[in-house]
Amino acid sequence: MITRREMLQVSAATAALAVGSGGLTRAFAQQKLTQDDLTKFDSLGNVTLLHVTDIHGQLMPVYFREPTVNLGVGGNKGLPPHITGTDFLKHFGIKPKSAAAYALTDQDFTALAGSYGRIGGLDRLATVVAQVRAERDGKVLLLDGGDTWQGSLGANASKGQDMADCMKLLKPDAMTGHWEFTYGQSRVKELIKSLDFPFLALNVRDTEWNEPVFDAYKMFEKGGVKIAVLGQAFPYTPVANPRWMMPEWSFGIREDDVRAQVEKARKAGAQLVVLLSHNGFDVDRKLASRVEGIDVILTGHTHDALPEAIKVGKTLLIASGSHGKFVSRLDLDVQGGAVKGFRYKLIPLFADVIKPNAEMTAAVTKARAPYAKELARVVGHSDSLLYRRGNFNGTFDDLICDALLKERDAEIALSPGFRWGTSVLPGAPITMEDIHNATAITYPQVYRQPMTGERLKDVLEDVADNLFNPDPYYQQGGDMVRCGGLGYSIDISKPIGQRISNMTLLKTGKAIEAKREYTIAGWASVNEGTQGPNVWDLVERYVAAEKTVRLKPNSSVKISGV
Repeated sequence: MITRREMLQVSAATAALAVGSGGLTRAFAQQKLTQDDLTKFDSLGNVTLLHVTDIHGQLMPVYFREPTVNLGVGGNKGLPPHITGTDFLKHFGIKPKSAAAYALTDQDFTALAGSYGRIGGLDRLATVVAQVRAERDGKVLLLDGGDTWQGSLGANASKGQDMADCMKLLKPDAMTGHWEFTYGQSRVKELIKSLDFPFLALNVRDTEWNEPVFDAYKMFEKGGVKIAVLGQAFPYTPVANPRWMMPEWSFGIREDDVRAQVEKARKAGAQLVVLLSHNGFDVDRKLASRVEGIDVILTGHTHDALPEAIKVGKTLLIASGSHGKFVSRLDLDVQGGAVKGFRYKLIPLFADVIKPNAEMTAAVTKARAPYAKELARVVGHSDSLLYRRGNFNGTFDDLICDALLKERDAEIALSPGFRWGTSVLPGAPITMEDIHNATAITYPQVYRQPMTGERLKDVLEDVADNLFNPDPYYQQGGDMVRCGGLGYSIDISKPIGQRISNMTLLKTGKAIEAKREYTIAGWASVNEGTQGPNVWDLVERYVAAEKTVRLKPNSSVKISGV
């Protein structure tokens, strides 16, 4: 069984790196933190699972600020991953201002970013994967939880080809998906056909015959153990994303199917059952409490990064973060068809510390070459920290909303609560790569339309229920729609239809009138045929005109019921 000391090796190894108000120099941080510190692990048992998820098109190391607000409701209130900031540090015993605090929380982010630099990069991931495989020869499964092929300029322009090509060098054993489906059915099939590993999704069926579209599971043998890896794609893909992009496929949690496939795998001789899931953490926590026989759930979609395995009954839940910042290592001692012990570590891939893998560096350089000039093009600068994550707002979304309001001459702007999108440090240039990292989707048109106050409230209520329904099976992940020009109050403890109140047009300070029509600008509509400019072009024009972006603190959302 893993101990707190073992789980927090990174925090312990970097405890001496606590910084004062002046921060650390990058060189000092690099000198004190080593690759051995990050990857040191007391191996255990006969199976090792390596897990990455929600890379979102990021081939290179990134800055990515974790959320300040990540609220849980119902039975998940106050439980990991729904703790942030200093509460997170205290819960997991992490020293403030350490490398682990920088990687896992929003605390002192700007100062610590200057000390520790970017995190991630497929070439750093490749180094760690190769190291673990060499150490645990014949015992390792590398599994990709999906949301891999989308989220950057290169991924969007190549329709996922850049990510698929580079990921193949890592030789994953299996993957599942979500945003992959937004390239459309034909493109998804084409990319999957090119892979050297299976795409697993037991919960996707064709709409005509109700037959499985993808393999439900694959059996592996590692360390003398028969392992069944089941795939679970994002259940709400046709709701959260455009239905017209995957018209012949149906999705769902399909708990009974999960149970049936677990039983089938066990009857086929599986001694270890792993669910490679893109359900989201709270959905997987409920699923683990209801479906027997799953030993490990490798969870994704909600981008949670937890330095401990969470145990639900006999099932271990592993949350490996996002944007390529981390790789999870889980060692298991499997005897007689049961897990007798485990040891876990969430490994942050500090780019200044881990030596990049030369083959992967070359592949990444080649993949980015067609877009290199555009990626590097500077549009403006930011005096503010630009980030996205948080239940209700993020400064990058505030920037996007400001652009929508001005460029589309609107009274109110709506920007989707996507959880993907990298961060930009204060004083840094804003490049086209930064803009695409926050906007790169296959349905990017910015619409402009009238909407009544009553309809606007319905929209906010609907999104709030997706996030704060007390039953996790009705949650769809993501964060609250971001609003420009609009303030409101939300009581997350109320039922749908009663959460949103005090809606105010910020420009006038007047209450939103139910029957009056307001001019709304937004993007990422799931409706086919939406007309308007691409969101990245619109944001580029706005930033170029502003030259330097300065964002005021956003207090337009008043939260209660926490």
